[in-house]
Amino acid sequence: MIDPASHCLLSTANPNYSSVLPLIALTSTTEVVRGALRVRVNAAYTEALEHAGALPVILPPLSGAAALGPEAFRRILDGVDALVLTGGEDVDPACYYAAAHPQLGAINPARDATEIGLVLAARARKLPMLAICRGIQIVNVALGGTLVQDIPAERPGSLDHNSQSSRQARVHDVALEPGSRLAAALGETLIRVNSFHHQALDRVAEGLNIVARAPDGLVEGAEWSGDDWWALAVQWHPEELTLTPERWDRSLFGALLEKARN
Repeated sequence: MIDPASHCLLSTANPNYSSVLPLIALTSTTEVVRGALRVRVNAAYTEALEHAGALPVILPPLSGAAALGPEAFRRILDGVDALVLTGGEDVDPACYYAAAHPQLGAINPARDATEIGLVLAARARKLPMLAICRGIQIVNVALGGTLVQDIPAERPGSLDHNSQSSRQARVHDVALEPGSRLAAALGETLIRVNSFHHQALDRVAEGLNIVARAPDGLVEGAEWSGDDWWALAVQWHPEELTLTPERWDRSLFGALLEKARN
C-alpha cells in the first residue's frame, strides 16, 4: 500500500536539490483577492528560485515598517542567505522628495518602507541581493537616487518599455558593460529582454554603477560599486525567462545562488 503522504515529500533524487539549500527571502505586495486583502507574489519568482536550487521565503509588506529601526530589518534578514526584491507598484515619489506626476500609478507606502529598510539592512550585512524591475527602482531610492515617474511623459521618444506582449517575449536589446558583475553573471554583453515598466532610474544613487542600458539610453542594470557587497539590479523580469532557450536569465539566478551558498 502506498503511503499518501509520500506524494507530498520532495524526492531526494531531484537533481535541483541538495542536502542544504540556500534560504532566499523575496519581497511581496498586497492585493484584494476574493474580497480579502492578501499577501501576493507572482509564482514565477518562487519557481525561478526553486529551479535554481533555493528555498524561497516570502516577506510581506509591514504596515508598521516606517516606525521600525534598522535593527528590526537586520533581524528579519538574519536567517536568510540572500534577498530578492520583486516587481510591482510604482514607488511613492515622497520617498525621494518629489511631487507626484499625473501619470503616477498605484503606490504601496507600507511596501516602500519595508523594502527600503531591507535594502539598507542588506547593505549593512553585505547580504547578496538581486533586485528586479520595481526592485532596481527602490534600491536606487533607498540609496538616495530619484526616478523617472512616467517614461512616455518625461522621456518622449523612448522605446515602449511597458510591453503588451507575453511575459516571455523578448522585446528590446540591452547592452551590458564589459567586465561588470552583471555581465559576468549573465555571461553576455548584449542580450534581449522582456519589459513591463513605465518608471525608470533618473538620478543614480551614490554607490551604484550603471552597467546596462536600453538602446534609448534608459537604465536597465545597476550594481554596487564596491567589492564588499554583491548587489545586482535589473529593470527587466528575468524570473519570467528562465525556461527560454537563452541561458542568460538562468545564469543570473545561478550567480545569486552561488553567492548565497558562500
